[in-house]
Amino acid sequence: MPDVVADGLHVLFCGINPGLMTAATGHHFARPGNRFWPVLHLSGFTPRLLKPSEQGELLSYGLGITNVVARATARADELTAEEYRQGGELLAAKVQRLRPRRLAVVGVTAYRAAFGDRKAQVGPQERSIGDSRVWVLPNPSGLNAHWTAATMAEEFARLRVAAEDDR
Repeated sequence: MPDVVADGLHVLFCGINPGLMTAATGHHFARPGNRFWPVLHLSGFTPRLLKPSEQGELLSYGLGITNVVARATARADELTAEEYRQGGELLAAKVQRLRPRRLAVVGVTAYRAAFGDRKAQVGPQERSIGDSRVWVLPNPSGLNAHWTAATMAEEFARLRVAAEDDR
């Protein structure tokens, strides 16, 4: 699964791992029920709703996408604690190399597992990786019924405003 990254991004979004549809298409958050792309637009990060196949356009907005774990699965709960831990180490190294202003981990459970922070909540974190500040966003999977697209967009918009203030 190729990352969509560049040096010095405003925000690097980090999904948990590729789902089977994402792995098959090569496009992040490709499953039709996933709300990442609509929420990204609703929150004001993109001027229009992008399709997963247009993920490369994110770079023109100072945005990128990667994953905590590279292995594709049908469900994130198929990943092991060791995969999360190793993924967190690799992600930290990637963030130090690319130096985005913000790292946004999409999924609080994944963040907790990858970084050993069992009490983390959605929102800004005290942790930084190098000069990159960390934010945890709700998981946009259709399986995450606790969040609606509207409430997710509000949280994504909080990050967008904070990232704009960084400039």
